Amino acid sequence: MSPQQQQCPMADERVVLNPAFKADAPGQYARLRALGPIHRAEYHRGLTGWVVVGHDLAREALTHPALLKDSGPAAEQLAAAGFILNQPGVGLVDHMLDADPPKHTRLRRLVAGAFTPRRTAQLAPRIERIAHDLLDALPPAGETDLVEAFNGPLPVTVIAELLGIPQEHREDFRNWSAHALQVASPEHRSSLVGLRGLLRDLLLAKRRAPEDDLLSALVMAHDQENGRLSEAEVVGTAMLLIIAGHETTVNLLGNATLALLQNPDQLRLLRARPELLPGAVEEFLRHDTSVERSTNRYAAEDFELGGVTIARGSVVTIALGSAGHGASEARGENPLVLDVTRPNARHLAFGHGIHYCLGAPLARLEVSIALGALLSRVPELELAVPVDSLAWIPSGMMRGLLSLPVRYRTA
Repeated sequence: MSPQQQQCPMADERVVLNPAFKADAPGQYARLRALGPIHRAEYHRGLTGWVVVGHDLAREALTHPALLKDSGPAAEQLAAAGFILNQPGVGLVDHMLDADPPKHTRLRRLVAGAFTPRRTAQLAPRIERIAHDLLDALPPAGETDLVEAFNGPLPVTVIAELLGIPQEHREDFRNWSAHALQVASPEHRSSLVGLRGLLRDLLLAKRRAPEDDLLSALVMAHDQENGRLSEAEVVGTAMLLIIAGHETTVNLLGNATLALLQNPDQLRLLRARPELLPGAVEEFLRHDTSVERSTNRYAAEDFELGGVTIARGSVVTIALGSAGHGASEARGENPLVLDVTRPNARHLAFGHGIHYCLGAPLARLEVSIALGALLSRVPELELAVPVDSLAWIPSGMMRGLLSLPVRYRTA
């Protein structure tokens, strides 16, 4: 028997990915990694499958040919669990993250040009202006919820301007997208329905009066593809860009700020040496990334992964944050230690393989600029509540704070 097989959990052991687990995700995943690289899991309303927690096995799973995005083999289990993310007309479907080649290749090509490093770098002056405008709006001193005052509005404004979302709709899509991936939230279904309806209306408006934005470009692509790009694919792609384009960054900013507040020596170092910010962002992605787990993959056939047999139709997810911690452990490092000067902060925060996040350059840029502005403009910043009273997103694949109350003084 291989070492991996010896470490695998007993067949009747099941990890329940509930709010209590998510509130202490780094500690819980550390316990699981000590037991083995893959574990049985219960996700939502009895939906079961496997979660990969080890770094090397995570990289393998993210590119394994037997793990596909086609949920057909698991359709019965998903329906029984009331899993609506996969339901046409309601859920987050018909987009590149939910597709296998060749459909994935075709859909990814549609938006790849908007997220190249060069195109992203051109957004830097506007991101800086947004960050400073938000800080200008703060009173000189006091208490605030940083998620509501800064971390949330900044990525919302960036992606809204990129897509061409009118100002009057931004609060709605911020609220809807915040709940769209929280599968246990009462607002889950209504948020998905609301977001789809808004986007359908906006895409119709862009067809009548196109502008220089990404939604207009998607409409033009639909009209020029002669049936190769469906209306549902246009809406699904727009939904994905909104949710993945800002909700992940909102959470990463919150996680990074909390990490700095808990490590004042690292905060002081980064404030004194802002040139460290690009590397520090990689450390934040490794230390406490905003996407706790990957989207679902489904076993197209029976196969072996990490010493266990995965049956056809099984749901498999990859714990991306745990994988980054596992890489640190493999080098003999303590993964819970924050080091903004870490020379090689290995992580899988943006995935691996054909589904590697297109928005990675934009996320890196936004977090670097936002933290740079916050540290330079707010010389005094501390938590306004005990750490153990902070509330985390209770369900779904995201890892982030619902609020971050702070006391501050601006420069």
